[in-house]
Amino acid sequence: MKIKSRQLDSPASSLLQEVHPILQKIYQWRGIKQLNELQRELKNLLPYEGLLNIEKAVAVLVNALQQQQHIMIVGDYDADGATSTALAVRCLRAFGAEKVSYLVPNRFEYGYGLTPEIVAVAAQQSPDLIVTVDNGIASISGVLAAKEYGIDVLITDHHLPADELPAAVAILNPNQVGCEFQSKTLAGVGVCFYLMLALCRQLQTDNWFADKKLLKPNMANFLDIVALGTVADVVPLDHNNRILVHQGLRRIRAGHCVPGITAILTIAKRTAAKLTASDLGFVVGPRLNAAGRLDDMSLGIECLLTDSAEQADRYAAQLNQLNLDRRDIEHDMKIQAFESLQKLKLDEHDMPFGLCLYDAQWHQGVIGILASRIKDQYHRPVIAFADAGSGEIKGSARSVNGVHIRDVLDAIAKQHPTLINKFGGHAMAAGLSIAKVDYPQFCQAFDAEIHKHLQLEDLHGEILTDGSLAYSDFNLAMAELLQDAGPWGQAFPEPIFEGEFEIIDQRIVGQNHLRLSLKHLDGEKIFTGIKFNVDLDAWPNYRCEKITAAYRLDVNEYNGVRSVQLIVQHMEAKP
Repeated sequence: MKIKSRQLDSPASSLLQEVHPILQKIYQWRGIKQLNELQRELKNLLPYEGLLNIEKAVAVLVNALQQQQHIMIVGDYDADGATSTALAVRCLRAFGAEKVSYLVPNRFEYGYGLTPEIVAVAAQQSPDLIVTVDNGIASISGVLAAKEYGIDVLITDHHLPADELPAAVAILNPNQVGCEFQSKTLAGVGVCFYLMLALCRQLQTDNWFADKKLLKPNMANFLDIVALGTVADVVPLDHNNRILVHQGLRRIRAGHCVPGITAILTIAKRTAAKLTASDLGFVVGPRLNAAGRLDDMSLGIECLLTDSAEQADRYAAQLNQLNLDRRDIEHDMKIQAFESLQKLKLDEHDMPFGLCLYDAQWHQGVIGILASRIKDQYHRPVIAFADAGSGEIKGSARSVNGVHIRDVLDAIAKQHPTLINKFGGHAMAAGLSIAKVDYPQFCQAFDAEIHKHLQLEDLHGEILTDGSLAYSDFNLAMAELLQDAGPWGQAFPEPIFEGEFEIIDQRIVGQNHLRLSLKHLDGEKIFTGIKFNVDLDAWPNYRCEKITAAYRLDVNEYNGVRSVQLIVQHMEAKP
């Protein structure tokens, strides 16, 4: 791992002169060219009219409401799917729908998406209309199966479509061919929100709320759920997504959120008033995801649907325990995977560029996290496989910058038409299933395809920083300025700086976190630093007196006292 400073491709823009000089560089390195790209008010959201088929989709739902049809939401078993499902159910109920239900496939029994098998389960409840959220764009056979049952299907999704689309009554997906909606990075919950926003406007135009004596909902009140799903799904935070997340965070901080989010924050010992986007991604999201990984995502959905604080607390406690169980399983799998790789004694020249791992005992629900951990360690695309029964194994892929992992799988499928049973996903994450007997052939094909995208020098890993901070910038005002300048997240990363420090003290806290007392070389003040999940074989290192560190400037609060803290991302001993 090496520390590298970002470089500007063009001179500083005069259009950003109104912001702090440090923020000017930070924003420009993230592609911001003018001030209006920093606006976070709701009025700056892209209009829903830009979504292809939005009028058709709204018409389908208006008819379903007028006829009081049974609308069934079919979601995914991750946090984006759970928030999308909860959002759709909450909105439709608020719009006056009397028959709204939801169904989320159990990943261990039915797998992902609207499959014929899950349609058969849905048909037992006799829905008139199925609305998919965060899935469906690849469900060709599932939509056909629904038609045979006389069930219409409306698809809302954000995953990349294949050449053939399902024969649904309407498809809402910003990534489908012909859709001119400018934000292609909406999460599934974002697509669902836009549909519900357009539906609400149409119902208001039709005097639906007045005729039914219903209070017209304020759609902004649903943005807590939208923000959670958007951050948890790690979609790029373009301008439109930053607005959605910022507005959702504002509501959560003000205490205007569903009881389930409050309950999860409470059990995780986080204060809602000081919530950041990273808290949604690393605190709330994993607890919600744990239900779909180990058990049934219905638990997470019910946590977001209940209006009872007591029920929310019970659901949050169960989710928290599942997350603890998930951590234990992940820990054991990670140790096993790293030990297996170390036994091979491969150097960077011998290790595949595209790394595949499989163990029959690995947990299907945790292989995605495992792939992510190994990717972070070895700086190359990784697919972790687990047994799925009936001679099939399922894989979860995680990628690195410069490699669109879904396109890689698509290329392999076209070169070897019988090798992959099914696949789908995004640029940085994807899922697939293959026959167990084809695993060796797939490993070779995957590595060969990755070789087309990466060179050996791409596999070292690097931390891009925003340069160094002057000693005078190490203050609470600067830390708060940086914190409020987001929301930060995927493709809009939180600022990281680099610098040299003298180590005054170092000690392990918790199980494997290193607490540091650091002195900037240009001053006398001592700052607290924390490096999470250190290698205990390397740290503490009491012979090390100075380090070069890549760090985030953070705000620490203890007993009501706020102070500057350094979150160390990477550090190297200085001779």
